Amino acid sequence: MNRFDLAVVGGGIVGLAAAWTFARRHPGGKVLVLEKESRLASHQTGRNSGVIHSGIYYKPGSRKALHCRAGREALIQFCQEHRIAHDLCGKLIVATDPQELPRMDTLFERGRANGVRCEKVGPERIRELEPHCAGIAAIQVHDAGIVDYPGVCETLARLIRGAGGSVETGAHVESLEAREDGVVLRAGDQEWTASLGVNCGGLHSDRLARLAGANAQSQIIPFRGEYFEIRPGRTHLCRNLIYPVPDPQFPFLGVHFTRMIEGGLECGPNAVLAFGRESYRFSDVNWGDTWEMLTFPGFRKLAAKHWRMGMGEFHRCLSKAAFVKALQRLIPEVGAEDLTPIPAGIRAQAVRPDGALVDDFELIRDRRMVHVINAPSPAATACLQIGSAVVDFLSGESSIT
Repeated sequence: MNRFDLAVVGGGIVGLAAAWTFARRHPGGKVLVLEKESRLASHQTGRNSGVIHSGIYYKPGSRKALHCRAGREALIQFCQEHRIAHDLCGKLIVATDPQELPRMDTLFERGRANGVRCEKVGPERIRELEPHCAGIAAIQVHDAGIVDYPGVCETLARLIRGAGGSVETGAHVESLEAREDGVVLRAGDQEWTASLGVNCGGLHSDRLARLAGANAQSQIIPFRGEYFEIRPGRTHLCRNLIYPVPDPQFPFLGVHFTRMIEGGLECGPNAVLAFGRESYRFSDVNWGDTWEMLTFPGFRKLAAKHWRMGMGEFHRCLSKAAFVKALQRLIPEVGAEDLTPIPAGIRAQAVRPDGALVDDFELIRDRRMVHVINAPSPAATACLQIGSAVVDFLSGESSIT
């Protein structure tokens, strides 16, 4: 039997950051990371838009706001130290209709309260920054940027191994037992024990928590985000990042344009309900996942309240013309012929039994484990700070609930 000081389930950016934080704080300690896929960062980490978020969107004082700001600084320092590609290019959050101006003003004040370097700009400045962008006003966010998140994961894995830890892929944890004196994990015919455990299972984090006996009330509801790539001859339409003013009722930011760190320009995503936790295509249906979702009271209450929004997202999913129309609010010159589909991502959104979307990061401590139940955007930006908070929480040095 293999024995470790810490075992982390999930080889995404948060799990790796937690493992690396523990390894740094406990030199000589044995750390294990188990990832069910054949490579690291296969799901949310490797399928997001690669943006370094500034913290402008989040309620002042929330864990998202605090972790994003501190995590952003730590991430930039980490990338500089390890020569990971990143670019603090800034972005525009653009209002295209007078009705959006009050929401934009609220967002601006929230950004200022969170310490984000941002300023309001008018149409002339918008054209200087993004000549093809339509807008009557915008927030110029200086603290936003882009980064190679899979590269961050590869570096974290290398550092963990260099410190004597183990990072194993193809290890699908099927049994997870949290005891008073430690944790027992099993995958196939392999078994490991650890003094402490962390569940960073992302799309399956709630299931892993319940498997370990934790009282996880929230359930993961998967939302697929579909992206398109702008064809090479048209990438000049967006220099950096262009976002719409978001609807504060939802944790989604609307379809936007993102320059990628490896080159090229992407647009999206929409936020359509996925019929499976790993259903990356519209035609992919996992009937077990779908039944679990439909029988969860929280999902039924959420659907009853927001069905109009859901239908709008499905319309954009099924109609490329509708998707293009949403993009044209920001850049009128973009056309359907400019778009090529690329792999989708899935957001693991926790929903409470009363139908409320979990808006903040949600961590549960149970016996000798910490379960990261809800860690959507800006978790990648905040990964090193969340990793630090997880290790604090694990050792009883934090009061996160």
